[in-house]
Amino acid sequence: MTDSVNRFGQPVGFPVPGWTGRPMPPHTAMTGRWCRVEPLDVDRHAAELHEANLDDAEGRNWTYLTSEPFRELEPYRAWLTKMSAAGDPFFHAIIDARTEKAVGVAAFLRIDAANGVIEVGHINYSPRLQQTAAATEAMALMMRRVFDELGYRRYEWKCDSLNAPSRAAAARLGFQYEGLFRQALVYKDRNRDTAWFSMLDREWPERRAEFDRWLAPENFDAQGRQRTSLRHAMTQSTSGGRASGGLVDADGQPVY
Repeated sequence: MTDSVNRFGQPVGFPVPGWTGRPMPPHTAMTGRWCRVEPLDVDRHAAELHEANLDDAEGRNWTYLTSEPFRELEPYRAWLTKMSAAGDPFFHAIIDARTEKAVGVAAFLRIDAANGVIEVGHINYSPRLQQTAAATEAMALMMRRVFDELGYRRYEWKCDSLNAPSRAAAARLGFQYEGLFRQALVYKDRNRDTAWFSMLDREWPERRAEFDRWLAPENFDAQGRQRTSLRHAMTQSTSGGRASGGLVDADGQPVY
């Protein structure tokens, strides 16, 4: 898109004729082949999520999250209740379609319906979700809701700039790196420089087609292993050179 020029010869942003604010995300499930993403219900999901998180015995998944790992269920229940009480962030549980159990969380947050801007964050994939097709499908389902269902213009991903796996995941999923916000936050008594990524509505159709191709049944063998990667196509369609290496877990293993 190109900017316009007003009657004074000054450059102005390109027209967005007839724009109206977008709806808030609904409290309904998003269902795919490998997983279901549904509004988090502490009573139904907390125990399953806590059990799945305990598979991360060392607590590596929590390094860049705002809390420390929860070894006991009740403090985790209390934390989930507090975090999800306001409605923004709007927490979702990711349900494994094979087991029908919650294995991860992700949230819509900083929801700016008037301008059509929304962020995805608070992502915590237990080891049971990592390195699975469901891990990627969950993100694709949330993108479909944002762009196809609700008509938002901009989808954001932000992370600690030192969180290399999160940066690689953003690029692999088709987000474009935008820049660094220095000394943006203090958490766990340490500084956080925040890396910003985004995806725009006009970029989404290409991304959606690649997700559809990658998630198709024929792209997986009998053991559920991918035949072709998502990373290469997304790397070619994003700028900034941030997709190299793909998403890896704490042991350097590739994660879908």
